[in-house]
Amino acid sequence: MHILSPEGTILAASANYGSESTDQALQAIILRMERQGVTSLAESNQIRFTQDRYTVYTFARAIQSENGIAGYLIYQLYEEDFQKLVFVQNNEIAVVTDSYHNIIATTSHVTRGLMNKYSLADEPQGFVWVDKGRYYSKLTQVTNSGWQIYTLSAAPWNYAAYLSLAVFFALASVLLWLLIRYSARLISTRQSRAIDKLTYAVRELQAGNMAAYVYIGTGDEFDTLANQYNLMLRRLNELIAQNEELSDLRRVIEVKHLQSQFHPHFIFNVLEMLRYAIVVDDKLAQDIVLTLSRHLRYSIGNEHDQVVLGTDLEYIAGYMKLQQMRFKDRLSYQEHVEESAKLALVPRLMLQPVIENAIKYGYRQRQFVSIEVAGYVMDEDLVLEVKDNGGGMNSDRLQEVREIMLSQNNRAPHIGLHNLHRRLVLMYGDRYGIQIDSTPGVGTIVTFVLPYRKEDGDVQGTAGGR
Repeated sequence: MHILSPEGTILAASANYGSESTDQALQAIILRMERQGVTSLAESNQIRFTQDRYTVYTFARAIQSENGIAGYLIYQLYEEDFQKLVFVQNNEIAVVTDSYHNIIATTSHVTRGLMNKYSLADEPQGFVWVDKGRYYSKLTQVTNSGWQIYTLSAAPWNYAAYLSLAVFFALASVLLWLLIRYSARLISTRQSRAIDKLTYAVRELQAGNMAAYVYIGTGDEFDTLANQYNLMLRRLNELIAQNEELSDLRRVIEVKHLQSQFHPHFIFNVLEMLRYAIVVDDKLAQDIVLTLSRHLRYSIGNEHDQVVLGTDLEYIAGYMKLQQMRFKDRLSYQEHVEESAKLALVPRLMLQPVIENAIKYGYRQRQFVSIEVAGYVMDEDLVLEVKDNGGGMNSDRLQEVREIMLSQNNRAPHIGLHNLHRRLVLMYGDRYGIQIDSTPGVGTIVTFVLPYRKEDGDVQGTAGGR
């Protein structure tokens, strides 16, 4: 490394020099840069230093300042150091040339030709001849510098390497073939056993064995298939149990419905009201008889388990009309149900037990009872709310009613809400059913949440006729 002044005087250097020829060679580099008008220079040349050491490549660059060129920086590579850098194990000869094929460094002088040019010509197959010896030649281009690196290795070594690779690949292929054959036989045997187990389990299920679970444990797709089969069988058993429970619950509900849907005192009160109406207003008496008969017919009808909400609300309105004939201005009934909600399918007379409770317990605390039914569709669910102003329940009573309603085996005498909630859970799933909220002195809200399903061709909106 040399630092020179603009006039070519050496100011600092990392090499031992001491001859005028060295100074002149460095000054000549600066002179060429000034004549060519360049600030950078890279060239192959030979400059002799002490101890018979030669440089083979020179990099020079001008040092710029505000007033122009302040000096020059020259970096030179020794030939022997360059040879150490380009030498690669198993390459007998390595040659570095510039873009004009001038040899910058080489590990063998047999490659030098006239004017220090690289003299070996490649054959079409990539081979060259050196002193009657055949060498394999490989050329590597060094980007952004114009250098070319030739590596020459003896051809017999390549033949031995190719032979070794061929033998290696042959042995590896044989071992791989044996391994694949063994693995295929092992996998085939394991899969055959898995198929036999699945086939046996399916036959047992067809024969009525609902405990025909299967375990494979292979961790492959057959194990996944077995797990899905077990999941299906478990779900099937749950559905069978739910269907049995639903059938039992339906029978209980039907009996309870026939026994307590219209309490004797209610029918007695209606008949008493009818007796007075016959004397006072025959048109009112006729209206009472028609409304009562229509509601009785709808209540005992059992052609369909589900009806359209709009139709069910019509009969609820008839029921409330009878109650209003009895209580006069002391009972108010309002209905705020969206039209889209009225198209949903619901269990028959689902709201009536809740309305009966509101009337029955409301008059124990109030002289005037107001009942409101609201309904709307939220996402994919139907939400119905029955609100009353009957005075509500305290927290202890509310908790007791909730426990009765949510228990699976209710032994309490009040089973109306329990049966209704349990039936909705079995029909639609655990996320559906009834929720009760009550505030003492204000009233009670009973919320129904059901899946929003419209009627199809197999479901009629009415049952039992009018």
